[in-house]
Amino acid sequence: MIRALTSRRWSLRRESESASRTCPAEGTVEQEPPPAAAVDLPRTNDGEIDYDALYEDESDSDLGSMENHGSVVTHLLSQVKIGMDLTKVVLPTFILERRSLLEMYADSFAHPDQFVKIVDMPTPKERMVQVVRWYLSSYHAGRKSQVAKKPYNPILGEVFRCHWDMDGAADGHSTSTEKQEVGDGPVPWCSPEQLSFVAEQVSHHPPISAFYAEHVNKRIQFDAWVWTKSKFLGLSIGVHNIGRGVVTLLDHGEEYTVTFPNGYGRSILTVPWIELGGSVAIECPQTGHRANIEFLTKPFYGGKKHRVTCEVFAPPDKRPYYTAQGEWNSRMDGRWTESGRTEVVFEVAQMRARRKRVSPISRQMAHESRRVWRHVTAALRAADTDAATAAKRRLEQAQRDRAKQRADTGDKWITQLFSPKGDEGWEYNAPLRKRLEPSAGGTPQRKPANCAEGAR
Repeated sequence: MIRALTSRRWSLRRESESASRTCPAEGTVEQEPPPAAAVDLPRTNDGEIDYDALYEDESDSDLGSMENHGSVVTHLLSQVKIGMDLTKVVLPTFILERRSLLEMYADSFAHPDQFVKIVDMPTPKERMVQVVRWYLSSYHAGRKSQVAKKPYNPILGEVFRCHWDMDGAADGHSTSTEKQEVGDGPVPWCSPEQLSFVAEQVSHHPPISAFYAEHVNKRIQFDAWVWTKSKFLGLSIGVHNIGRGVVTLLDHGEEYTVTFPNGYGRSILTVPWIELGGSVAIECPQTGHRANIEFLTKPFYGGKKHRVTCEVFAPPDKRPYYTAQGEWNSRMDGRWTESGRTEVVFEVAQMRARRKRVSPISRQMAHESRRVWRHVTAALRAADTDAATAAKRRLEQAQRDRAKQRADTGDKWITQLFSPKGDEGWEYNAPLRKRLEPSAGGTPQRKPANCAEGAR
C-alpha cells in the first residue's frame, strides 16, 4: 500500500519535474507544503491518470484550512496594502479551484432550459421576467464548494467549449447514426437541439474573457465579455466585474443587455466564503422594459447572507409590474404587482444543474482549458501542492516567454474566435444572427469557421 501511494505521488511530480526548475512567477509566494495527503486518482485501463474523470469529479480536496498555512498567508498579507490591485499578485496554490475561469463562466447555462424558455414567453413582460429568472438562477451553479476558492486565471488564447442536452433529450450523447449536426458555430458537432458554448481569453492585461452561447432551433444567442479587477480590502478581497452580456432573440427582434455583480472573498484568514454585491441592470431597448437588481452584502452585525431584491418596470411606469426577493443560492419568490399573484422564481433544492458535455482531453487542441490545466488539476486532486505549484509555474513562465518573444519581434497577438467591438467590448466572430442572414435561406450558412478547430 505504501509503495502504491508513493508511486502515485511520484507520477505527479515526474509529470511536473521540468516545471520545478523554472523561475517562480513575479509575486509568487513560496509555500509550506501541507502534511502529505495521498489521494487515489482515477486511472485509465493502461494505468495513466484519467484527466477527464478528474474534471467530472466535483468532490472537494481538503488541502487544509487557512490556519494550516498561516506563514504563507502572513507573508502574502505583508506584501499588500488596503486598496491595492491584486491583478499581479499570485495567490497560493492551495486556494485554487480545480478548473479555469472560462469553464466557470459556462455554469451560467447550467440550467439551459431556463435560458431557451425565454423565447417561448408570449409577451414582452413575460420574456423580461424569464430573462431575470434565468439570470438570477445562474449564479449558484458556479460555486462548487462551500469554501471560497479561486478558479485558474486563463492564459492568453485559452479556449473552453462545451454543450448541453435539453429537457426531453437523452441525458447523454445520442446513439442515433443519423444525428444532425450544426456544422458551424461554437461547437460544430452539436445538434440544432443542443445549447452550445465557447469562451476565449482574449486579453492578458487587462484579463478579459469573452464567451458566447447559442441554441440554433430556438434562435437565441448570448454574447458577453468580462474582466475582473481585484482589490485587497483588509479581511476581504473585492472583485469588480467589468463588462456586459447581450441575450438576443432573433425571432422577436429583441436584445437584453445584462451587467454583472461584484464578488467578495470574506474571512480570508479563517474559512473564506463568497458574497455577491452591487447593482445590476437588465434592459431591452426595443421594448423599453428594464429590471433593477440589488445583490445585498451582509451587514457587519446581524442580517442574512446572499440576499437579492429585484424590480421590473415597463415604460414609462415608475411602479414595477414584477418584484422578487430572496437568496441567490437558495430560493427567490416573485410577485406580479397588478394581479397580486405570487410564484417561486427558483428554488435551488429543486433544481438539478445539467451536466455539460466536453470533448475528451485526448481530442482537445493544446490551448483548450482542460488540456492546458490538467497537471495542475491532477495535483490539486491528489492534495500535492508542490506538484500543483510547479505545474502552474511552468504555464506562467511559458506565457511570459511567449509575451517576450512577441515584444522582441513586434508581433501582435491575434485572437481566434472573438474580435473587438469598437469601444463596446468584444463579440463572437460567427454568431447565429450572422449565420442566419437571408442569403442563407433561413438556415445557418455552412461557412468554415475558425471556431471549428479540434476534433469532437
